[in-house]
Amino acid sequence: MQITWLGHSGFRIEIEKAVLLVDPWLEGNPLFPADRRDEAIRGATHILVTHGHGDHTGDSLAIAKELGIPVAGIYDLISHWQGAAGIEGIGFNKGGTIDLGGAKVTMVNACHSSSLGGPDGPIYAGHESGYMIAGEGHTVYLSGDTTIMADMGWMGEYFAPDIGILCAGGHFTMDMRMAAWAARKYFAFKTVIPCHYRTFPLLAQSAEELAAGLPGVRVIEPEVLEPIAI
Repeated sequence: MQITWLGHSGFRIEIEKAVLLVDPWLEGNPLFPADRRDEAIRGATHILVTHGHGDHTGDSLAIAKELGIPVAGIYDLISHWQGAAGIEGIGFNKGGTIDLGGAKVTMVNACHSSSLGGPDGPIYAGHESGYMIAGEGHTVYLSGDTTIMADMGWMGEYFAPDIGILCAGGHFTMDMRMAAWAARKYFAFKTVIPCHYRTFPLLAQSAEELAAGLPGVRVIEPEVLEPIAI
């Protein structure tokens, strides 16, 4: 398995026969080098979105049309895009599991908000979500944008993920201290990768507090387009 950060909350996850682009916000992302876009999306088989906010939906539609690949996510948002944008979509909902190139992807709860921008204000985009992605002997918990929630208790026990990709930048999501607390209390991760940080001055710029709160866990501060082999 190979996990590559695309900046902010975007990831390229190569698992089983799938190359998943998660929340691919590339154009306008301060951390993403625009001249490396082709490298980031090359060979992608699916796009996976956690919720409707622009810093997560980002380039999803453009890439889906360019590569002719489906976008998977919450039914409400995907069905809207299928009608309005003509993309191929895989709409499902919390508790549902889909097979993406051999990787089993289950939608789980998150606690945030979700909307698309509209001319008269926000437009409903279905509920925010996270994902459990299982394959190659691992399970990745992709938190999406969330705060700590009691649902993490059953999620950690039921899915037993060994890898956590956790939002941890604060202000809009959990901060580093909260993410560390949630990881200790609800999960038994071997590896944790923070995201939704460093993008703007408003967000945390370092994951030192996360690492300090998780002794014995491999906390990896990712660098954009530098693959992490698991």
